[in-house]
Amino acid sequence: MTASSPASGQPPEEPVGYDPAAVERKWRDRWTERHANRANIDGARRPYYALMMFPYPSAEGLHVGNLFAFTGNDIFARFQRLQGFDVFEPMGFDAFGIHSENHALKTGRHPMELIPSNIANFTRQLERAGLMVDWSRTVDTTHQSYYKWTQWVFLQLLKRGLAFKKKAAVNWCPNDKTVLANEQVEGGHCERCGALVEQRLLEQWFFRITDYAERLLANLDTLDWSNTTKTAQRGWIGRSDGAEIRFRVLNPLEDAGSASVHVTAEIGTGGEEVRVFTTRPDTIFGATYLVLAPEHPLLDAITGGEQRAAVAAYQAVTAKQDVIARKTNKEKTGVFTGAYAVNPATGEMIPVWTADYVLMEYGTGAIMAVPGHDERDFEFANKFALPIERVVMGPGQNAHTPLTAAFTDETDVRLCNSAQFDDYPVDEGHRQITAWLESKHAGKPVVNFRLHDWCISRQRYWGPPIPVIYCDDCGMVPVPEADLPVVLPNIPDFRPDDSGISPLARHEEWYHVPCPACGKMARRETDVSDTFLDSGWYFLRYPSVGRDDVPFDKAITKKWLPVNSYIGGNEHAVLHLLYSRFLTMVLHDAGYVDFDEPFTKFRAHGLIIRDGAKMSKSKGNVVNPDDYIDGWGADTFRTYLMFLGPFEEGGDFRDAGISGVKRFLDRLWSSVRDAHTTGEPDRDVMQKLHQTIKKVGEDIPRLSYNTSIAAMMEHMNVVRRSERAVHRAEIEPLVQLVAPFAPHIAEELWEMLGHTASVFDSGWPSFDAAFAGGETATIAVQINGKTRGTIVVAKDSVQDSVMAAAMADPAIAKFVTGSAKKVVYVPGRLLNLVI
Repeated sequence: MTASSPASGQPPEEPVGYDPAAVERKWRDRWTERHANRANIDGARRPYYALMMFPYPSAEGLHVGNLFAFTGNDIFARFQRLQGFDVFEPMGFDAFGIHSENHALKTGRHPMELIPSNIANFTRQLERAGLMVDWSRTVDTTHQSYYKWTQWVFLQLLKRGLAFKKKAAVNWCPNDKTVLANEQVEGGHCERCGALVEQRLLEQWFFRITDYAERLLANLDTLDWSNTTKTAQRGWIGRSDGAEIRFRVLNPLEDAGSASVHVTAEIGTGGEEVRVFTTRPDTIFGATYLVLAPEHPLLDAITGGEQRAAVAAYQAVTAKQDVIARKTNKEKTGVFTGAYAVNPATGEMIPVWTADYVLMEYGTGAIMAVPGHDERDFEFANKFALPIERVVMGPGQNAHTPLTAAFTDETDVRLCNSAQFDDYPVDEGHRQITAWLESKHAGKPVVNFRLHDWCISRQRYWGPPIPVIYCDDCGMVPVPEADLPVVLPNIPDFRPDDSGISPLARHEEWYHVPCPACGKMARRETDVSDTFLDSGWYFLRYPSVGRDDVPFDKAITKKWLPVNSYIGGNEHAVLHLLYSRFLTMVLHDAGYVDFDEPFTKFRAHGLIIRDGAKMSKSKGNVVNPDDYIDGWGADTFRTYLMFLGPFEEGGDFRDAGISGVKRFLDRLWSSVRDAHTTGEPDRDVMQKLHQTIKKVGEDIPRLSYNTSIAAMMEHMNVVRRSERAVHRAEIEPLVQLVAPFAPHIAEELWEMLGHTASVFDSGWPSFDAAFAGGETATIAVQINGKTRGTIVVAKDSVQDSVMAAAMADPAIAKFVTGSAKKVVYVPGRLLNLVI
């Protein structure tokens, strides 16, 4: 069903003089002519950077989810402009990557031809939507002027020892012929094409993000971000306080004896040493076997001759599994290595196994198995008839209480069967046993993180070439910064193969190049970098677009960053946002920026569904924004999207609902057109107006757009009750309130009311707190500690509405010469802005 024939029927007949298409075309043209949306980058007095996550420009064009997100950001940005800020709202395109390349392969069009046409279509659609975007400062990650500096960012990490190459087990999609991140694997299959994912051992480039794990975690406490986003990042970084314990493994060729042999030898007196990380050192007396990951580098050395064939066969099977499948597979498998290790707490010999439920990427790639108190270990021990010992007891239990399942309680529990540590509370046992092991040189307290280094290599064509050259004499040589960019060549055969080598290696005239150090013939790196590197720094580039000599101008960056407000999808809560934070910290440490967190405020928007179901082509329920803008106008469509539900939750798109929003705008048009100035406005109507100004002014900063619209509709119902004549004073401020949601009609109505300047330069309307109802409070407003005036607000006003009221007072606003670095609000008494 298209927008021109929605469930509720045709769009209602327009009131006299209101033609949405004509009004919107007029104001798009006028904004362009007047450069109305261009930010004064150099001369801004009160800069405000309102950023939205830039889109991947798909061939299908803009979808309603994009427009929902962009409209929400645009409303917030326009509101800040009405508060008197110099707002910068840029837009760009995240256009490299496998999505574009696969589509190009499918359609037979080269990505260098495909992407520009996709971007042109996206730009057309975004302009129709009425966004306050500064199109003079757009970025395209596939353009040489951008990826030259992406390569520069890589070189800065290389200089600081944070970029390195190593052989690693990676997820490999045999269909897409490339490495996949763990997040791109679902149930053992590629999220894009559904192919069964394999594991391969490949040379890959990594960024040492683990060096920043503690800082990335600690800084989350200082950020004004959505709680769901911060929780996701904390979980992904995954700090664990525990101990690293050393287990001596006897040479498998020696007679290790039975598992019951007691050994008193000190750690380090012979054989290999296996280090394990555990968050439960208090349970070491219950460790009855060790397990090494199939990729563990010591596995070959410790495996006994009789077990070599079985271990090798098991490694081969495991190599075909992806990491996610290994994490979620409930079926326990494994092979005994033939080796035994010494439990440093008990002196007992315990068998050493290899199993796929232990991952090389976490901890040390080896675990001490405590089946009495770990569910996975219990299942494994039961399957392979390994000993199970109780070393923790709860209320009503003792050291001899049988274990029918792993006992994992940690509340009101004590140690047992743990020698001198019996009856210790678990927390105290954790500390005491770790210290005891350290005194025996068998362990030490450590902090471990779930976060692992960022693999940035991709064996594809469509991405920025990694700026490195390999010389037989000089080794690995960085491309000199003066020689950037390393241009991605236009090659017709860019289809990847199963070799694990990028198609760029087949392009001989590009691949062979003189060594920058010695001049002899050398070879370029053929991997391209991950698209998350492209998007990891784009916010720094926007204000400095046009500067070819630097990635970002230092003075401009200091003026505009960090970003004041960032809005985007929670699907990027971990990777994009984490990588952006990491790169910013690196650039800060290198002296390029004076902040180490890029986004002061982040809010995640919700998702749009349709008629109760997720949108998909197969279900035939995809919303094409073009159809709805054609049928209803951009202002109606924007406002309806925001009316669907809370912005941070999303909503259900139903065709029948849009007509109500259109009627509201029609009534606004008619009310302004027919407004009179005779006599005084109605007191009750004016009281409702002041209540509405207060409500909308408080709701927009909270992104409560749906309740803002509801409040404006309520006011309209009061204004037009019994189709009464409307006084100009009752309706004029409503045009300003509507402006962020429906900018075209607001501009037209503002002009109709006789104003020559843009409605967005008119300021936010103020309200009389006493008239709006409720108790009031007089707030002293200080700028840098000096009182500059007072304002009267509702006693229960939140900080954002008090800020808005202060900025609406010209006597106060003139002292605000930049963005506030800190805001101190004492409810009912004081507002202090540190500029």
